[in-house]
Amino acid sequence: MESKEMEPTTEMEAISREKERVARIAKLAEEKYAVRQKALEEEAKKPKFLTKKEREEAALARLQQQRAKQSTSTPAAPQQASKYSKFDESSLQRHRELERAKTETKSTSNKRKDAKTNNGPTLTDQEKELAQLKNQYLGKKVEKKKIIKASEKFAKNFQFEWDASDDTSTELNPLYKRREVNLLFGRGYMAGIDLREQRKRSNFITELTRKRQLEQKAADERNGMSAEAVERRQRERERELQRMQEREANREAEQVKRSHTSALHWSDKLLDNMTERDWRIFREDFDIILRGGKAPRPLRKWSEAVLPEPLFQAINELGFERPSPIQMQAIPVGLQRRDIIGIAETGSGKTAAFVIPIIAYLCQLPANMIARTADEGPLALVMAPTRELAMQIEQETMKLAKYTVIGEGNFAHTIKTVSVVGGQSKEEQAFKVREGIDIIIGTPGRLNDVLENRYLVLNQCNYVVLDEADRMIDMGFEQQVIDVLESMGTLLKSENEDELERQLTIDSQFKYRVTMMFSATMPSEVERLAKTFLRHPSIVKIGDETSGKNKRIDQQVWYMNGGKKRQKLLETLRDTLRGKGKKDAGTKIIVFVNVKKECDTIARAVGSEGYRATILHGGKSQDQREESLKGFRDGTYEILVATDVAGRGLDIPDVTHVINYDVPSKIQNYCHRIGRTGRAGKDGVAISFLTEQDEEIMYDLRMYLEACEMPVPKELAHHAMAKAPAGARDEKGNVIAKTKRDTIIYS
Repeated sequence: MESKEMEPTTEMEAISREKERVARIAKLAEEKYAVRQKALEEEAKKPKFLTKKEREEAALARLQQQRAKQSTSTPAAPQQASKYSKFDESSLQRHRELERAKTETKSTSNKRKDAKTNNGPTLTDQEKELAQLKNQYLGKKVEKKKIIKASEKFAKNFQFEWDASDDTSTELNPLYKRREVNLLFGRGYMAGIDLREQRKRSNFITELTRKRQLEQKAADERNGMSAEAVERRQRERERELQRMQEREANREAEQVKRSHTSALHWSDKLLDNMTERDWRIFREDFDIILRGGKAPRPLRKWSEAVLPEPLFQAINELGFERPSPIQMQAIPVGLQRRDIIGIAETGSGKTAAFVIPIIAYLCQLPANMIARTADEGPLALVMAPTRELAMQIEQETMKLAKYTVIGEGNFAHTIKTVSVVGGQSKEEQAFKVREGIDIIIGTPGRLNDVLENRYLVLNQCNYVVLDEADRMIDMGFEQQVIDVLESMGTLLKSENEDELERQLTIDSQFKYRVTMMFSATMPSEVERLAKTFLRHPSIVKIGDETSGKNKRIDQQVWYMNGGKKRQKLLETLRDTLRGKGKKDAGTKIIVFVNVKKECDTIARAVGSEGYRATILHGGKSQDQREESLKGFRDGTYEILVATDVAGRGLDIPDVTHVINYDVPSKIQNYCHRIGRTGRAGKDGVAISFLTEQDEEIMYDLRMYLEACEMPVPKELAHHAMAKAPAGARDEKGNVIAKTKRDTIIYS
């Protein structure tokens, strides 16, 4: 009984399970169908790219459809009849009105065209006559044609509205998104970027050292070393790494300090940090030309001189803020008791240049020499060509020696001076000399006279100065000067330079004569005098012998448009270096520009013409600068394109031409630039391209050319900015002030 009841239940469960299975199958089929349909829809939305064969078949099918449509619409008349039969009478009337309006509109436009072509509508004879009278008396009206600007014409054509998401410049490849390069696996550097900044970001050495430490630590552990020993070695390696980093940091700091110091101007440097190039720039800044025997460094300021304190006090009281150029070089030479020939113009401070060393020398003399001046004569002698100059020197000496006391005990006294010149009583002068004089100043004639009459002896006078020696020779005092010098009892230094150096080092003996000669020029008589009485003198010149200008240099100033400078430069180089088709191997040219970037551009332009050119400016490293200068000096390069870095402190021999592609704004820089040629007594040529923008230098340049007796171009001579300097006044007393460009405002 129970089995019979269980059978139907089992059949019902089987039927229900079968239904559920069928339902699941149907549901899966529906889902698959939906997915397939969705895929088909998405596929339909996507653009389908047809092959060439498929495109040809599609085009052929479209052509057949068009032909079929044309064939079905061929019987036009019946179609039109059936079409119009559908319209009623009102529709036909409205259609006719539309056709009539179109015709009228077309005729009106044609009439307007005819009116334009026939210059207006048809006029009667009276209207034509009236129009002619109006044109005759009132003038014919001409309609101006409107000119459409390019900005208006294309205003609507090129309008792009970009969105940030539309930018296609972003690189998709992640390898190229990273712009930093790893040169030489971290050991290299990129050109044009500060090396110190790159070293800060580079930790290659540190990482390499750490990697090797880990390798060594692993090797120690593999070798069976105890953990304590491994840790001890690791600590030692860490300390070594730290010391290495400290050394690197110190080296970087020292390098930064050195580079900062080297970039400073000589006026901002300490005396110990001055380099040879700084001293050359210093001498060129003050037009100091040094030749001949050995000479110490010049003075930059009074505090660098080794002088007695009372002398410093007198210098400050006289208001000498800084030494003049002749004093800068002559005083250190005199303090070393070396002979000197000084060439400088009047009013340049020559008196103090030889009086200060004399006073410093007297302070070093032993007391016994100072005590016997009444018997053995004065300690220093100064000769001048005229009595006025001698008395002027005496006044200046008294001012500088005001606070200086020499001697010891009862013989201690301030420095005594006397002038022995014509026009005064010999007996009175002799009385002062017999009392004891430290410095005697006189003219050659009167000094020779008192020496012959035994009023004066020069037994211990070993410091002599000849001021304005060329003028004394011109006035006929050559023999008197020789007689005075030969009557001195002290010894001349040796002609052997080594022996002379030994004599200068003997401080305990003041028996060798020091001779200083100051002259504006060096005629043959003065040279003969110098060769007789001077031993290896240091020749110090301030500027040129006469005017301090570069008269040996042929200065050519070409006035031109700024856009033609490059073409003119290439033409000048072609004429200078190639000549008439034949190259001059000994020609060296320096081309000066004002901007570093322009320097590179000009060098490339010159190099493209086949010339061997090199570059020198502040953007180059020291090694590159030295390499460029070396190549230019030895003839590897024939042209040097440089900024003002090469305008000062560089001694480049045999430079034949200097071309100022850009004229500097200051006349001092112009003088230094053209001074690169015409050196060592040789001739040189300086060419300058002057443009309308070089207003600041025009007046000074015109005055400089006139002082050097060089031709002034008419454009420069007649230019408004070359008429007067800033702050000058015209004949009415009005101040002339410079303004922009070539505008002059009279206020």
